[in-house]
Amino acid sequence: MSGRRRDAAPGRPEPKTCASCGRRIEWRRKWADDWDEVRYCSRACRGSRPGPVDRRLEEAIVELLSARSGSATICPSEAARAVDLDGWRALMERSRSAARRLVAEERIVITKRGRVVDPSTAKGPIRLARGPSFGRSPGPTGGRAGRGWSPARA
Repeated sequence: MSGRRRDAAPGRPEPKTCASCGRRIEWRRKWADDWDEVRYCSRACRGSRPGPVDRRLEEAIVELLSARSGSATICPSEAARAVDLDGWRALMERSRSAARRLVAEERIVITKRGRVVDPSTAKGPIRLARGPSFGRSPGPTGGRAGRGWSPARA
């Protein structure tokens, strides 16, 4: 199976974005009755909700991109280094998760070799660039009610 996004089948709701890791949550039959309450893609994500360090990583990504030209990109490791210079390697996955959450808010896009990629399936080296809603602050829900990644919105 390829890493392409499948369109929602007729009668199924749009995919959501996990509030913890930022990956796409696909609709499942077992969630049919409570799809509106589903916020996390797994038990692991439910147990590791974003905390202060994760918020600092999101802020660092936005600040680093703000300090550069409009077309510039950054590496997620730059945000991790800005938060903890000595322990940045341990923050790398959290930095990528912070980037995926910002993609759900449409504040940034994730690129690979200069092309926008699906944040849920991106592997290897990635870059972060300004998204269509970069200058705007997140809405009253904190942008966590994202509909998931879509190439039309990227």
